[in-house]
Amino acid sequence: MKKELPKIDWQRADTLIRLALEEDLCGRGDTTSISVIPETTVAAARFVSRENCVCAGIELARRVFMALDSRILWKPLAEDGDFVLAGGFLAEVSGPARTLLTAERTSLNFLQRLCGVATMARLYSEAAQKGGKAIILDTRKTTPGWRNLEKYAVAAGGAGNHRIGLYDRIMIKDNHRELAGFEGTDGIRRSVERARGSYPDLEVEVEADTLDDVREGLAAGADYILLDNMDNATMSEAVRIVAGRAKLEASGGITLERVPSISALGVDFISVGALTHSVKSIDISMEILPQTA
Repeated sequence: MKKELPKIDWQRADTLIRLALEEDLCGRGDTTSISVIPETTVAAARFVSRENCVCAGIELARRVFMALDSRILWKPLAEDGDFVLAGGFLAEVSGPARTLLTAERTSLNFLQRLCGVATMARLYSEAAQKGGKAIILDTRKTTPGWRNLEKYAVAAGGAGNHRIGLYDRIMIKDNHRELAGFEGTDGIRRSVERARGSYPDLEVEVEADTLDDVREGLAAGADYILLDNMDNATMSEAVRIVAGRAKLEASGGITLERVPSISALGVDFISVGALTHSVKSIDISMEILPQTA
């Protein structure tokens, strides 16, 4: 049974689609298709993945075509979260041929990117399960304007979502600690207390660079402690110190190769910026189908 995916903010997504199409057409239109393809020509095409991938963004791709012409017919051949083998089909689209060609690249740009994110999330999640039970999380290192879509794709790939933005969790990072230190010692304690007082409904996470930071965050009552750029031996000691009294998140310098060994340490989460900031788009093409009699 597939897990329920986070909701896509379609108002924002449709705005992105509109901006992407405007960028491509610039008020003049698809001059090549207009000049080469008769207006009455109809056709069908399939989206084909050239490599193994996890599908994400099928509905988004459909909406690109619909934004241009409501006569378009769209048939999904895979669902978000499905694993698709190289050569497999993701969707079929049919309708006015000019529209198919005009929407092709914009639709592919969305689909290829989101499938790339979902596929990366699946790779990291599977690596984590080889070593232990740690949950892979994304970060805020997302493409500006695409955060909702990229975090959706992360979930489609089987990983988890960290905070969405600056508004839904208190996260006391190194620069917060540095500034809190201007007032004297015990900066972590003061920061946690102020956060609790200002936003009692929000969970509080503290970034720790050292084991002393871990102890201070634990004593302050943080819900989560982020172990930043620590080696495995140090994180193992942090797990022993915390002993389940707070959730532990490993972050910084995380590679796919390191994930199984980090998961085996007993941390609860492993956050990976590469899920969204270093993703290779999946090679997907739209192929016009032969005309049938």
